[in-house]
Amino acid sequence: MPSADAEGNLARLPPDLRSFLAEHDHAVFRPPAPLSVVHEITALQHALWRAAAQPVIRLDRPRLADGTLGAMPVVTNLFASRALCAAALGIADHREAARSLAQLAARPIAPVVVARADAPVQAVVFQGSDADATRLPAFRQHVGDAGHYISAGHLTTCDPDSGTDNAGIQRCLIRGPRLLGCYLTEISHNYRNMRKFWARGEPCPVAIWLGHHPAVSIGAQTKQAYPASHWSAAGGTIGAPLRLVPSITHGEQIMVPADAEIVIEGFIPPNRLEAEGPFAEYTGYTGPQLANPVIEIACITQRRDAIYVDCGSGLPDHLIPDNLSLEGSIYAVCRSAAPALVNVHVPFSGRRYHAYLQFGEARRGEVRDTLAAALSYRRLKLVVAVDTDIDIFDDRHVMWALATRAQWHRDLMRIDGLTAPYLDPTLPRGWTTASKIAIDATLPQAKRPDAPRPVSPPNRVDTAALDKATALLGAVDTRQWPRA
Repeated sequence: MPSADAEGNLARLPPDLRSFLAEHDHAVFRPPAPLSVVHEITALQHALWRAAAQPVIRLDRPRLADGTLGAMPVVTNLFASRALCAAALGIADHREAARSLAQLAARPIAPVVVARADAPVQAVVFQGSDADATRLPAFRQHVGDAGHYISAGHLTTCDPDSGTDNAGIQRCLIRGPRLLGCYLTEISHNYRNMRKFWARGEPCPVAIWLGHHPAVSIGAQTKQAYPASHWSAAGGTIGAPLRLVPSITHGEQIMVPADAEIVIEGFIPPNRLEAEGPFAEYTGYTGPQLANPVIEIACITQRRDAIYVDCGSGLPDHLIPDNLSLEGSIYAVCRSAAPALVNVHVPFSGRRYHAYLQFGEARRGEVRDTLAAALSYRRLKLVVAVDTDIDIFDDRHVMWALATRAQWHRDLMRIDGLTAPYLDPTLPRGWTTASKIAIDATLPQAKRPDAPRPVSPPNRVDTAALDKATALLGAVDTRQWPRA
């Protein structure tokens, strides 16, 4: 319920995880029996994915690794539905995410700082030996994972030169009560910040925050220049200043969201590397064991009734929020140079490596200029251009366009030596560049502005007949019919 001020006016509560869960309770699945944080909850996510159902999963008493029932609730599959993520962002149709997120990113809102007394995430503070990460109901998701991982934590550092924050979701292995292993890719801004501190002979201050309104998490993942604050981007996605509070350990040097569920604070000691991994990654393959930094835990803060949030690695829960953010980034950059660009989709089927670009009537060369620009995004390996009659949110339509509208000698562009996406299983370890391709699967342009395009018309049936057939099926139980 909204709170009221002294004059009786309703005050708008800040967005947080629990307000989102309450608003979308119809989309939350509560399993009737306890499930284990070791494989079982993640297995449920896999089963839901195969059934094409993507509810949020909540267990108030998860079964822990030792077989006992935990006291801290867990939530996962929070980001598995594009429709639910769009709703969190105030977007009516997830198909409009590219345009909408580009607009939101163009309107950042600076954060506000609140006192500790007004920060729910600092209601409970554990320091010293009481700051024990093994008390968290962290998951061991997949066969082959090195241990229990914090998979949905936003790892936050700062640039020591400018003081600017950076946040990114990076996997953290719970190595012991007060020690984590963390994987910072060498091209990440957090890695860059860490190296700057190490060059000074100093440990890198860090805070990991878990659990917030999905719009905050998506906004905090938007791709930024270096250095640039992620707090203002998150404010843009929620349409209000994000509430921050100085961390207990680092003060104003590292701020944390006041309305998060849990924060882990600590330091990355200089040049201390330990074996970390394997871990099932976003590619759908198990990532290798690597020599990675560690985080020495100084403090853990949390709400009084904190909810632990996990992210199913390699599943829609993991990929959807980042893909939505990437759609907005691609649209924002490419649309400025290509007015004919209508929409962008980064499909789950391509992990983070594929993008579909939809065009209206384009000038000669406009489509291919845009394809070349899109390939500059580090994560993309394949970009396909199609017309507006192709549904870019249905892989079958895109495949039809590739099969019937493209000739490889004419419509395929290959560019070698571009920045490679990290963890690409097709590349030898250590490679930093890759070959990428773009395919122009748009129809041939008309020879004159007033002439039709020189193509055969697609098959179609009478509209009234199709409406009648659809209405007929609507009255029939088709659940037992073959689906393949």
